[in-house]
Amino acid sequence: MAIQARPNVGKLASLVGNIAQIDGDYGTPIPALKFRRCSSATDPMPCIYGLGLVLIVQGGKRITLGDEIFDYGAGQSLITTVDLPVVSYITRASSAEPFLGMWLELNARVIAQLAAEMEFAMPLQVSTMRAMSVVTLDEGLQDALTRLVRLLAEPPLIPLLAPLIQQEIVVRLLNGGHGPCLRRLVAAGSPSQQIAKVIAWLQQHYTENVPIDDLAAKAHMSPSTFRQHFRAVVGMSPLQYLKNLRLQDARQRMLNENLDAGSAAVRVGYESASQFSREYSRLFGEPPNRDIKRMRESTWARDGHLY
Repeated sequence: MAIQARPNVGKLASLVGNIAQIDGDYGTPIPALKFRRCSSATDPMPCIYGLGLVLIVQGGKRITLGDEIFDYGAGQSLITTVDLPVVSYITRASSAEPFLGMWLELNARVIAQLAAEMEFAMPLQVSTMRAMSVVTLDEGLQDALTRLVRLLAEPPLIPLLAPLIQQEIVVRLLNGGHGPCLRRLVAAGSPSQQIAKVIAWLQQHYTENVPIDDLAAKAHMSPSTFRQHFRAVVGMSPLQYLKNLRLQDARQRMLNENLDAGSAAVRVGYESASQFSREYSRLFGEPPNRDIKRMRESTWARDGHLY
């Protein structure tokens, strides 16, 4: 999915580049705001994208979600409204023009509160749609994001002004191209909201053996309707989603806790070590031990939530 007309984000690129001067991920004094710089294209990386806004200010990326492909570049923003297992990689980057990106974590409660106070020109249709969208940055949103980044140069003002600018950003997102995606997340009783609630529950219980019928009951849907809506929102079946959560967690446990593959498999709910190894290799491209060795040698071995 590619969108063409892109605004000039040179000022934002300059601001981000002044902070992210060498390759890596950068936290900021605004906890929800992070930057990334990379001077070369990267290999595909399975990871989890949570509720947030990704903006590329230089370079390009490709995200695959199930069978769907999202290509986007400088001046384009990507929203995810639930935790989504994706494959992410940088496609355009060089030493002369490194990839520069920013991530802003969003708060579902704030989105719901502001959406309830707003009046929208178009009523929200009760339908299910993908929990990810790519939109070209508009002038108002670009201005708000630029002010948020510039605020990093005034630390005493951050506690007072950052929350206000972040609220403005949410309002502009709700009123712009990402609006339908965000509004479905918080629309009471909508299929998308019911699926989001099940996903939030799964985030806490994915190591358990949970029948799909029980998940459907939590969403107040029949099993067949639940599968249909789940795939529409997430881009994969509930079983595929559950496998992704388990395998991503196992990978991080092996990286961070030095667990062997067998122990990690048991921790995340697998009863068969051979099944774990097969499914791990299918997702990450290599058996667990070989993949973890490669990850430890990589500068991009992070916490599994890349942007």
